[in-house]
Amino acid sequence: MSPQEPGDIEVVVGRIGKPHGIRGEVTLDVRTDEPDRRFAPGTTLRAAAPAGADRRPSALTVARARWHQSTLLVTFEELADRNAAEAARGTVLYATIGHDESPDDPDEYYDHQLVGLDVVDLDGTALGTVKALVHGSAQDLLTVRTPDGRDALVPFVTALVPEVDLVAGRVVVADRPGLVSPFPDEQGPDDEGSGA
Repeated sequence: MSPQEPGDIEVVVGRIGKPHGIRGEVTLDVRTDEPDRRFAPGTTLRAAAPAGADRRPSALTVARARWHQSTLLVTFEELADRNAAEAARGTVLYATIGHDESPDDPDEYYDHQLVGLDVVDLDGTALGTVKALVHGSAQDLLTVRTPDGRDALVPFVTALVPEVDLVAGRVVVADRPGLVSPFPDEQGPDDEGSGA
């Protein structure tokens, strides 16, 4: 594990599951889109044991990783046998990502790269800023904070988000009424008549 530089980010990449066999190999609940990169042999990850667990290593180094059907099996240098593997169950694994690092796929982004970017429509009109990225089972959603303080959820798909320009610091959204902009007939509290 290399020392963390200013601006680097620590992200969850997996959680140790049950032991597999008797030689310390464990199943892994993968929490990254880049498992082959994050669990490459020689990679050291910060390890956080679940609350109330016995003392465990604070870092684990990948000795070997392999896929068995759709399950990632990992052997860590510090887990020598089945007992050590069982004791590590539930441990959350963290990787440090450099502030200037990008995913291998040019169409993928780390959350921290998107948060804070300006959001504009196809004509360049400001819609707000990216507040967060919500990871869903079907698709990810951009949370856009509008200038009037609302949070709008935009499916992070090419049809609705045709452009992400990290250099320019903006995300283009193919907005339509009800997506980020309110429907024309929706009125905010300041727009309503006083009624007499």
